[in-house]
Amino acid sequence: MEKVKTVNKESQSPLSFLKNLLIARWRSLLLLLIGVYLPLQVFEILTVKLWEYQAGFPWDVPILLAVHSTANPQLDVLAITLAIVGLPWTAIPILGAIALILLLQKRWRSLAYLLTASLGSVIINRTAKELMHRVRPQLWQSIAPEYSFAFPSGHAMTSITLVAILLFLTWASSWRWLVLIFGSLYVIAIAWCRLYLGVHFPSDVLAGWMVALGWTVGVSLIIKPYITQIKTVDDERPEDETTLLPEERKLITEE
Repeated sequence: MEKVKTVNKESQSPLSFLKNLLIARWRSLLLLLIGVYLPLQVFEILTVKLWEYQAGFPWDVPILLAVHSTANPQLDVLAITLAIVGLPWTAIPILGAIALILLLQKRWRSLAYLLTASLGSVIINRTAKELMHRVRPQLWQSIAPEYSFAFPSGHAMTSITLVAILLFLTWASSWRWLVLIFGSLYVIAIAWCRLYLGVHFPSDVLAGWMVALGWTVGVSLIIKPYITQIKTVDDERPEDETTLLPEERKLITEE
Protein backbone atom coordinates (compact mmCIF):
# COMPACT_ATOMS: atom_id res chain seq x y z
CA MET A 1 0.00 0.00 0.00
CA GLU A 2 2.83 2.38 0.86
CA LYS A 3 4.49 1.60 -2.47
CA VAL A 4 1.31 2.49 -4.34
CA LYS A 5 1.09 5.84 -2.57
CA THR A 6 4.74 6.53 -3.37
CA VAL A 7 4.24 5.73 -7.04
CA ASN A 8 1.18 7.97 -7.20
CA LYS A 9 3.08 10.87 -5.68
CA GLU A 10 6.03 10.41 -8.03
CA SER A 11 3.80 10.16 -11.11
CA GLN A 12 1.92 13.33 -10.19
CA SER A 13 2.27 15.94 -12.92
CA PRO A 14 3.67 19.39 -12.13
CA LEU A 15 0.32 20.96 -13.06
CA SER A 16 -1.56 18.63 -10.72
CA PHE A 17 0.94 19.30 -7.94
CA LEU A 18 0.57 23.06 -8.39
CA LYS A 19 -3.21 22.76 -8.35
CA ASN A 20 -3.18 20.74 -5.13
CA LEU A 21 -0.72 23.18 -3.57
CA LEU A 22 -2.89 26.18 -4.42
CA ILE A 23 -5.99 24.45 -3.04
CA ALA A 24 -4.20 23.53 0.18
CA ARG A 25 -2.55 26.92 0.68
CA TRP A 26 -5.08 29.36 -0.78
CA ARG A 27 -5.75 31.03 2.56
CA SER A 28 -2.07 31.72 3.16
CA LEU A 29 -1.62 32.96 -0.41
CA LEU A 30 -4.62 35.27 -0.12
CA LEU A 31 -3.31 36.63 3.18
CA LEU A 32 0.09 37.13 1.55
CA LEU A 33 -1.51 39.13 -1.25
CA ILE A 34 -3.91 41.25 0.80
CA GLY A 35 -1.93 41.51 4.03
CA VAL A 36 1.63 41.82 2.76
CA TYR A 37 2.01 42.62 -0.94
CA LEU A 38 -0.73 45.23 -1.34
CA PRO A 39 0.12 47.22 1.84
CA LEU A 40 3.83 47.25 1.03
CA GLN A 41 3.03 48.25 -2.54
CA VAL A 42 1.03 51.23 -1.28
CA PHE A 43 3.86 52.16 1.09
CA GLU A 44 6.36 51.94 -1.75
CA ILE A 45 4.25 54.21 -3.97
CA LEU A 46 3.87 56.78 -1.18
CA THR A 47 7.60 56.70 -0.46
CA VAL A 48 8.66 57.09 -4.09
CA LYS A 49 6.19 59.90 -4.78
CA LEU A 50 7.23 61.73 -1.63
CA TRP A 51 10.88 61.30 -2.53
CA GLU A 52 10.24 62.79 -5.98
CA TYR A 53 7.90 65.57 -4.88
CA GLN A 54 8.91 66.93 -1.50
CA ALA A 55 5.82 69.15 -1.39
CA GLY A 56 3.71 66.09 -0.64
CA PHE A 57 0.36 65.02 -2.03
CA PRO A 58 -2.48 67.31 -3.18
CA TRP A 59 -4.96 65.65 -0.80
CA ASP A 60 -2.86 66.08 2.34
CA VAL A 61 -3.62 69.71 3.12
CA PRO A 62 -7.38 69.70 2.34
CA ILE A 63 -7.94 66.71 4.65
CA LEU A 64 -5.93 68.36 7.44
CA LEU A 65 -7.85 71.61 7.12
CA ALA A 66 -11.17 69.75 7.11
CA VAL A 67 -10.27 67.94 10.32
CA HIS A 68 -8.99 71.15 11.92
CA SER A 69 -12.26 72.95 11.12
CA THR A 70 -14.00 70.79 13.77
CA ALA A 71 -11.68 71.95 16.57
CA ASN A 72 -13.19 72.75 19.97
CA PRO A 73 -11.99 72.55 23.62
CA GLN A 74 -13.59 69.14 24.24
CA LEU A 75 -11.95 67.59 21.20
CA ASP A 76 -8.66 69.20 22.21
CA VAL A 77 -8.67 67.24 25.46
CA LEU A 78 -9.66 64.02 23.67
CA ALA A 79 -6.94 64.41 21.04
CA ILE A 80 -4.20 65.04 23.59
CA THR A 81 -5.35 62.04 25.65
CA LEU A 82 -5.33 59.78 22.59
CA ALA A 83 -1.89 61.09 21.62
CA ILE A 84 -0.55 60.01 25.01
CA VAL A 85 -2.32 56.64 24.87
CA GLY A 86 -0.99 56.01 21.38
CA LEU A 87 2.65 56.76 22.19
CA PRO A 88 5.08 53.95 21.35
CA TRP A 89 6.34 54.17 24.94
CA THR A 90 2.81 53.48 26.20
CA ALA A 91 2.67 50.23 24.24
CA ILE A 92 5.83 48.91 25.91
CA PRO A 93 4.21 48.05 29.30
CA ILE A 94 1.28 46.38 27.50
CA LEU A 95 3.50 44.28 25.26
CA GLY A 96 5.83 43.58 28.18
CA ALA A 97 2.96 42.21 30.28
CA ILE A 98 1.80 40.02 27.40
CA ALA A 99 5.36 38.81 26.81
CA LEU A 100 5.69 37.87 30.48
CA ILE A 101 2.46 35.86 30.34
CA LEU A 102 3.62 34.05 27.21
CA LEU A 103 6.98 33.36 28.86
CA LEU A 104 5.34 31.85 31.94
CA GLN A 105 3.06 29.76 29.74
CA LYS A 106 6.06 28.66 27.64
CA ARG A 107 4.36 29.76 24.44
CA TRP A 108 7.60 30.28 22.57
CA ARG A 109 6.09 30.65 19.12
CA SER A 110 3.75 33.43 20.26
CA LEU A 111 6.53 35.10 22.24
CA ALA A 112 8.84 35.01 19.23
CA TYR A 113 6.15 36.64 17.10
CA LEU A 114 5.48 39.40 19.65
CA LEU A 115 9.16 40.30 19.99
CA THR A 116 9.90 40.12 16.27
CA ALA A 117 6.84 42.11 15.20
CA SER A 118 7.19 44.85 17.83
CA LEU A 119 10.96 45.35 17.61
CA GLY A 120 10.90 45.18 13.82
CA SER A 121 8.17 47.83 13.69
CA VAL A 122 10.27 50.21 15.80
CA ILE A 123 13.35 49.67 13.64
CA ILE A 124 11.40 50.19 10.41
CA ASN A 125 9.84 53.40 11.72
CA ARG A 126 13.09 54.94 12.91
CA THR A 127 14.93 53.96 9.72
CA ALA A 128 12.22 55.34 7.43
CA LYS A 129 12.05 58.63 9.33
CA GLU A 130 15.80 59.14 9.10
CA LEU A 131 15.85 58.29 5.40
CA MET A 132 12.86 60.41 4.36
CA HIS A 133 13.45 63.50 6.60
CA ARG A 134 9.90 64.72 6.04
CA VAL A 135 9.03 67.75 8.14
CA ARG A 136 5.73 67.93 9.99
CA PRO A 137 2.79 70.12 8.88
CA GLN A 138 2.95 73.77 9.87
CA LEU A 139 -0.55 74.88 8.91
CA TRP A 140 -1.42 76.07 12.41
CA GLN A 141 0.08 76.16 15.90
CA SER A 142 -0.45 72.68 17.33
CA ILE A 143 -1.54 72.32 20.97
CA ALA A 144 0.77 69.27 21.20
CA PRO A 145 3.67 69.95 18.83
CA GLU A 146 6.13 67.28 17.69
CA TYR A 147 9.67 67.95 16.50
CA SER A 148 10.90 64.69 15.02
CA PHE A 149 10.47 63.68 11.38
CA ALA A 150 6.97 62.81 10.22
CA PHE A 151 7.08 59.97 7.67
CA PRO A 152 5.80 57.40 8.52
CA SER A 153 3.67 58.09 11.59
CA GLY A 154 5.02 56.31 14.68
CA HIS A 155 1.61 56.45 16.36
CA ALA A 156 -0.04 54.83 13.33
CA MET A 157 2.57 52.08 13.18
CA THR A 158 2.34 51.43 16.92
CA SER A 159 -1.47 51.13 16.84
CA ILE A 160 -1.48 48.70 13.91
CA THR A 161 1.37 46.64 15.37
CA LEU A 162 -0.29 46.37 18.78
CA VAL A 163 -3.69 45.40 17.37
CA ALA A 164 -2.17 42.91 14.91
CA ILE A 165 -0.19 41.20 17.68
CA LEU A 166 -3.29 40.91 19.88
CA LEU A 167 -5.37 39.70 16.95
CA PHE A 168 -2.97 36.94 15.92
CA LEU A 169 -2.47 35.81 19.53
CA THR A 170 -6.24 35.51 20.03
CA TRP A 171 -6.98 34.13 16.57
CA ALA A 172 -7.87 30.65 17.85
CA SER A 173 -10.39 32.01 20.36
CA SER A 174 -13.64 33.97 20.26
CA TRP A 175 -11.75 36.98 21.66
CA ARG A 176 -10.51 37.77 18.16
CA TRP A 177 -13.80 39.47 17.24
CA LEU A 178 -13.62 41.74 20.28
CA VAL A 179 -9.99 42.58 19.47
CA LEU A 180 -10.88 43.23 15.83
CA ILE A 181 -13.78 45.59 16.63
CA PHE A 182 -12.19 47.60 19.43
CA GLY A 183 -8.78 47.42 17.77
CA SER A 184 -10.16 48.98 14.59
CA LEU A 185 -11.76 51.79 16.58
CA TYR A 186 -8.48 52.34 18.42
CA VAL A 187 -6.48 52.54 15.19
CA ILE A 188 -8.91 55.04 13.66
CA ALA A 189 -9.00 57.14 16.84
CA ILE A 190 -5.20 57.36 17.00
CA ALA A 191 -5.04 58.37 13.34
CA TRP A 192 -7.68 61.04 13.88
CA CYS A 193 -5.81 62.59 16.82
CA ARG A 194 -2.61 62.90 14.75
CA LEU A 195 -4.49 64.80 12.05
CA TYR A 196 -6.51 66.85 14.54
CA LEU A 197 -3.36 67.97 16.32
CA GLY A 198 -1.80 68.87 12.99
CA VAL A 199 1.39 66.89 13.60
CA HIS A 200 1.03 64.50 10.66
CA PHE A 201 -0.11 64.60 7.08
CA PRO A 202 -2.70 61.96 6.11
CA SER A 203 -0.06 60.31 3.91
CA ASP A 204 2.16 59.87 6.99
CA VAL A 205 -0.63 57.97 8.73
CA LEU A 206 -1.48 55.89 5.66
CA ALA A 207 2.18 54.97 5.16
CA GLY A 208 2.47 53.95 8.83
CA TRP A 209 -0.60 51.75 8.53
CA MET A 210 0.59 50.04 5.38
CA VAL A 211 4.16 49.26 6.37
CA ALA A 212 3.15 48.04 9.84
CA LEU A 213 0.39 45.86 8.39
CA GLY A 214 2.70 44.35 5.81
CA TRP A 215 5.38 43.67 8.43
CA THR A 216 3.15 42.13 11.10
CA VAL A 217 1.23 39.94 8.66
CA GLY A 218 4.43 38.87 6.90
CA VAL A 219 6.06 37.85 10.17
CA SER A 220 2.92 35.93 11.16
CA LEU A 221 3.10 33.87 7.98
CA ILE A 222 6.63 32.81 8.91
CA ILE A 223 6.30 32.25 12.67
CA LYS A 224 2.59 31.25 12.67
CA PRO A 225 1.70 32.49 16.18
CA TYR A 226 -1.94 31.48 15.72
CA ILE A 227 -1.00 27.78 15.86
CA THR A 228 -1.73 26.59 19.38
CA GLN A 229 -1.89 22.84 18.85
CA ILE A 230 -0.40 20.45 16.35
CA LYS A 231 -1.89 16.98 16.22
CA THR A 232 0.26 13.97 15.51
CA VAL A 233 -0.42 11.60 12.61
CA ASP A 234 -2.08 9.02 14.81
CA ASP A 235 -4.19 11.83 16.37
CA GLU A 236 -3.53 10.52 19.85
CA ARG A 237 -1.54 13.24 21.60
CA PRO A 238 -1.70 16.96 20.83
CA GLU A 239 1.59 18.81 20.93
CA ASP A 240 1.79 22.39 22.12
CA GLU A 241 3.12 25.32 20.12
CA THR A 242 6.68 24.76 21.32
CA THR A 243 6.84 21.86 18.86
CA LEU A 244 8.29 22.60 15.46
CA LEU A 245 6.04 22.23 12.44
CA PRO A 246 6.88 19.34 10.09
CA GLU A 247 8.30 21.67 7.44
CA GLU A 248 10.39 23.49 10.07
CA ARG A 249 11.78 20.21 11.39
CA LYS A 250 12.58 19.07 7.86
CA LEU A 251 14.37 22.32 7.07
CA ILE A 252 16.57 22.03 10.17
CA THR A 253 17.35 18.41 9.35
CA GLU A 254 18.38 19.26 5.80
CA GLU A 255 20.67 22.05 7.04
